[in-house]
Amino acid sequence: MPLVVQLRSAVCLLGRFPALAGVDLDVAEGEVVLLSGANGAGKTTLLRLVAGLAPLHSGTATVLGHDLAEDREGARPAIGLFGHQTFCYDDLTVRENLRFAARSVRKPVEAADTALERVGLQAQAGVEHARLSAGQRRRLALAVALAREPRLLLLDEPHAGLDAEGRAVLDAVVRTAPADGRTVLLASHELDIGRALAGREAVVAGGRVVRGGLLATSDSVPRTEKEGAGAR
Repeated sequence: MPLVVQLRSAVCLLGRFPALAGVDLDVAEGEVVLLSGANGAGKTTLLRLVAGLAPLHSGTATVLGHDLAEDREGARPAIGLFGHQTFCYDDLTVRENLRFAARSVRKPVEAADTALERVGLQAQAGVEHARLSAGQRRRLALAVALAREPRLLLLDEPHAGLDAEGRAVLDAVVRTAPADGRTVLLASHELDIGRALAGREAVVAGGRVVRGGLLATSDSVPRTEKEGAGAR
C-alpha cells in the first residue's frame, strides 16, 4: 500500500524544547493508527507536524507526497484536523460554516450537506455557532473536517466533549474511513475505545515512537502490514 505519512528522525521544536525528538513513523493508505502515550509525550505535536502546522526542524517528513521541509501547505487541502479548536466562525450558522469549509478547499456544496447529515446537525443547520451547545460545537468541528473530504483525517482526543450519540457518530466515521478512501491518525488517552477502532498502535514517549504493532481487535489495517511496521 502507498504511504500517506512517512517520518524519519523527525524533530520539532517548541522554542528550544524538542517536542518531537526523532520520530520514525510510516502510515499506509487506508490505515487507522492509534497514537497513545502520556500527557506531554508529543502526540499533539506529531499531529500538528503532519498537518503542516508545526515546522520540521530536522529529519524528513513526507505527507501525501509533499516534503514538509520544502512545502508545509501543499498537503493541507487533503487533510482534516479534528482537535481542540472548532475552526468555526461564531457569526456564521452551522450550514454556512460547513459550506465555507468546503469552498476553502474547492469541494462542492454537497460535501458540506453530506457532512451536516453525517453528524446529525440538520435541526441546527440555521443556528449560529455562538448559540450552539458545547457538544453541538464539537459535532460541527467534526463536520468541518469531513466537509473537506480529506484523504487524511487527524483526530486529537476526539471523543472529549461528545455525548454518547456524538461518540457513536465519531466511531462510525473512523470505522468506515478505509472504505471511504481515508487514512486516520487518532491520538487518544481512551485506549479501550482507540484500540477498538484502530488497526495499529504507535506508542509515543519522550517525543519518539518507542514501539508499535497490530491490534487484534480491528480489521482496519492493510493485510500486508507486518507486526511493528511503521513504528521503528
